[in-house]
Amino acid sequence: MTEARILEIGQIETPAGEIRFLLLPELDLFSRRAGRLRLLANGHSLGDYLTFLALLADAQQAALNRFPTLPPPDPRGLALCRKHGMPLLATRTMTRNPVWRESLTMILEQMSDAALPTATRETINSLMQASKIGLEEMADSVLAGDLDGIFPQELPFVAAALQVYWVKMASALGEESFGRLEQGGLCPVCGSPPVAGLVRSGGAEQGLRYLCCSLCASQWHMVRIKCSSCESTHGINHYILEGTNGAIKAESCDDCNRYLKLICLEKDRQMDATADDLATLALDMLMDEDGKARSGPNLFLHPGSG
Repeated sequence: MTEARILEIGQIETPAGEIRFLLLPELDLFSRRAGRLRLLANGHSLGDYLTFLALLADAQQAALNRFPTLPPPDPRGLALCRKHGMPLLATRTMTRNPVWRESLTMILEQMSDAALPTATRETINSLMQASKIGLEEMADSVLAGDLDGIFPQELPFVAAALQVYWVKMASALGEESFGRLEQGGLCPVCGSPPVAGLVRSGGAEQGLRYLCCSLCASQWHMVRIKCSSCESTHGINHYILEGTNGAIKAESCDDCNRYLKLICLEKDRQMDATADDLATLALDMLMDEDGKARSGPNLFLHPGSG
């Protein structure tokens, strides 16, 4: 693993007023992710799991395409959130519409038609028979960041359904509905932490860093001179795996001793924050050996699976 110190203040970003702050998820998100997962699975040591997640992403796309239109939020609540710098679709405070469970059912039904191991089929059957209370408790654990509070085999399905629900809500509201948060490292749409950062390529966002939400896949701008966790502007370092082209780096902070991956789309515009993060777990293992803690989750990576 090699290390490179980040550029100094003022060497990277254009003036903040010229930067598009928020990029909401596109409605073909899961289809594109499925394609990326299949590409990454070829010859990969985690190929079987990445292939499974590709099937799951296909099911997510089908569920999103069929997802019902949801009622818009109260305009007074929208104005209040913008005034006080709170996420409009906050996972901790927003009343969750039970329709999210319909997306879970659609995902489970599609996955049940796939050629899957017996244990996975048993998990699907168990979730299809689970009580509403049980499913809501699982969702609470995922959204609270308590991934240890849900069985590893159930996590991908519940997380997939919650992602569909939040992507649907976020994309329906439009960028103008959301404002900046005081805590810049959290998603301004739903308040979740990022799965990774993306250095964008092309257009007005060329070279800019956007953090990608682990839940709703919204992307929000954050300058590349700040730790995405504690917002320190010094002691920022990059680590890359030896023998790679540096497209994916671990950006660490000396102050909080945390890191988040940084994915450079200029190397490959087809990279996906969730998929490529999973495909580079070797980098996470090296950061862990170096005593660095990950600052944002991947909802398809159970803490106990490593």
